[in-house]
Amino acid sequence: MLKKVLIANRGEIAVRIARACRELGVRSVAIYTEADRYALHVKKADEAHFVGLDPLQGYLNPHQLVNLAVETGCDGLHPGYGFLSENPELAAICAQRGVKFIGPDARVIAAMGDKTEARRCAERAGVPVTPGTDGNLASVDEALVFAQKIGYPVMLKATSGGGGRGIRRCNDAKELQQNYQRVISEATKAFGRADVFMEKCIVNPRHIEVQVLADSLGNTVHLFERDCSIQRRNQKLIELAPSPQLDDTQRHYIGELAVKVAREVGYENAGTVEFLLDSDGSFYFMEMNTRVQVEHTITEEITGIDIVREQIRIASGLPLSVQQESITYTGFAAQFRINAEDPKNGFLPSFGRISRYYSAGGPGVRTDAAIYTGYTIPPYYDSMCAKLVVWARNWDELLQRSTRALEDMQIYGIQTTRHYYREILQHPEFRSGSFNTGFVEAHPELTQYSTKRRPEFLAAAIAAAIAAQSGM
Repeated sequence: MLKKVLIANRGEIAVRIARACRELGVRSVAIYTEADRYALHVKKADEAHFVGLDPLQGYLNPHQLVNLAVETGCDGLHPGYGFLSENPELAAICAQRGVKFIGPDARVIAAMGDKTEARRCAERAGVPVTPGTDGNLASVDEALVFAQKIGYPVMLKATSGGGGRGIRRCNDAKELQQNYQRVISEATKAFGRADVFMEKCIVNPRHIEVQVLADSLGNTVHLFERDCSIQRRNQKLIELAPSPQLDDTQRHYIGELAVKVAREVGYENAGTVEFLLDSDGSFYFMEMNTRVQVEHTITEEITGIDIVREQIRIASGLPLSVQQESITYTGFAAQFRINAEDPKNGFLPSFGRISRYYSAGGPGVRTDAAIYTGYTIPPYYDSMCAKLVVWARNWDELLQRSTRALEDMQIYGIQTTRHYYREILQHPEFRSGSFNTGFVEAHPELTQYSTKRRPEFLAAAIAAAIAAQSGM
């Protein structure tokens, strides 16, 4: 087992990793910039080290991170998600310095990070891919010719893209000409590469992904699927496990496809294979994320398998603690990304000080967060400030419990997406379990909700205000 792990990340995922380390008896080392001096992950780790005044650079310098790991006696480094989690350079430097990167090796990260190469890997594994270019586009003229061949609409995608960025839908030749340079510009700024490719646009598909685990001894398993169709501008909002839109035959089939992709590339550790499900029931490989996902929580809830714990075990050279035939799932789980945004105002970011925070609780409710009363959410990072995770025995019970949990959670001082999710839960299309990636765009009226507070919370707010004045 690894003895000491540097957590090369921040926020709730850093807290999550520190907790897994504590349970395994592994010491954890947090890092923080000036903006995160009072962050919760700094308090939860066994030790914490300052990595600079700049709010971002401290998390984005691979040499500095590995040097710190060596200096602090760490034999492992966990990248979390975001930042450098899918950066092959970080994994390569770890290997050079004798620090175990808790994830796949640099070769695999590079291969699956290149979307055109990832498509080729899937094809070699016999997994269906969306019709598209064999490689990168050389010019807008080539793009126009290929689009005419496969038919509009098409998707322009950054080859090194991720997180929903560097993607533009083009409904005709005019939009393709307008978007070509925009995608190149976005790709260059976000990923340092100007390469783009094209795929046929599957209109309003379901977005289904499969969690896989693979150890260094050749064992590869899947932990069933998650439905990530409720998303805005390619950014996931609500995730579900398992998908209420699949039957057992489809579930078994897509799980096998994910394992084939992982085995084809020699994958090791935790990863996610993402698919699009067309209206005719066809599955198409989209990409593979070579890291732990934000929504790994709901897979943990339905299977009882601690994915972060498995990551650390795998990196320690141990076999998977489960085999495919023993993996089952129970009930349904949902994850709500509580973002510091105002849905009523075009999802405008709402950073600032949290005056009061009450986490949700009760049976089947879990909150992964790095916020607390008095914490100031800095404007430099992703807007997600908490993850509300709900499990229930069946779909109807999940809807009821999720509604109650969203009401229980209270965050004052900033605007969040909490109220918006309650509106989604009440919509007949969502409640029926029949929705696609166009749901949010098709229902802008759901942002026109009431924020009237329940009497007990209003009374609590008045009491707190009185107490604050008395103490002055």
